[in-house]
Amino acid sequence: MTTQINKFKELHYSEQPLLIGNVWNVQSALIYQKSGYKAIGTSSAAIAHSLGYEDGESMPFQDYLFIIKRILERNTLPLTVDLESGYGNDVETVFENISKLYELGVVGINIEDSRVIDGVRRIEDALDFSSKLEDLVQILSANSVDIFINVRSDTFLLGMSDVLAETIERVKLYESKFIGGIFLPCITNENDIATIVEKTTLPVNVMCMPDLPDFERLKVIGVKRISMGGFVNDYIYQKMEEVSASFVRDNNFSALF
Repeated sequence: MTTQINKFKELHYSEQPLLIGNVWNVQSALIYQKSGYKAIGTSSAAIAHSLGYEDGESMPFQDYLFIIKRILERNTLPLTVDLESGYGNDVETVFENISKLYELGVVGINIEDSRVIDGVRRIEDALDFSSKLEDLVQILSANSVDIFINVRSDTFLLGMSDVLAETIERVKLYESKFIGGIFLPCITNENDIATIVEKTTLPVNVMCMPDLPDFERLKVIGVKRISMGGFVNDYIYQKMEEVSASFVRDNNFSALF
């Protein structure tokens, strides 16, 4: 287990950015494994939707654990888990959740500095979140739970005012808590990405977006990890919707072949 975690950490310092295949079941995980990916990560949104829940921790954690366990049992790639804001309201509960993942063989987690409350995503105060993060890292260390912590900051996702300065301030705060990496969904501007890369020693993770630079350009500006979120899942079900509508319209299955 320690060897696999160390290998996963090392992938964040390779010359080529680590491309994470985001999964929602065993079938999707095996496709990425067959395609030669080096690591996979869950999409909490995709798994929640597949189980009939909305994103934002409305899915019971035990249901999530079941899917994670099945993925780990059937695939050999390192798995990192999208833990949203931790599936708990206090550090002790979040620690317990991470410990369960670690015992299953999970090598990393994403944890967010925002939370969905009454259907609305709100970012936490930077100092408050940083303090919780520090407590979490300390309790994990004290219990020898060695796992890659990728902190997702939702400044760009939520379109905060003076977003670049706000992001840099948060990244510096989080970096001081001995985390593994920083994840900035919805950042796409090359200059913004390059500026943040220059301001931190942490490996920077970006997510696929329509106007995200290509992988080679992201490599040049210093990005170390690229993920997909729930977009592949969305794409597949969009195609399923289109083809299933064709059966009714055309009275045949020709669109499948």
